[in-house]
Amino acid sequence: MTIHLKPELEALIQADVERGPYESADEFVAQAVRLLHAEEQWLADNRADIAAKIERGFAQAERGELVDGEEAFRQLRQRHDQHRTRP
Repeated sequence: MTIHLKPELEALIQADVERGPYESADEFVAQAVRLLHAEEQWLADNRADIAAKIERGFAQAERGELVDGEEAFRQLRQRHDQHRTRP
């Protein structure tokens, strides 16, 4: 298979290969395809749950049940910290 990339994408790939994490552009592209496939699979597997959360959040917003930005970021940082400290 032959794939033609825009020069800016080729430059990004080449920079990562030169930086060292990948032995070749082929290895980089293979990893990128695997990651993209995994992400798309996760989205497909979780689509209903994501849609339900969006709907629940929209309904809360319509009822005026909102959290200001600072509180939202505090909650996100707290969840992040909890995930990092789990064994």
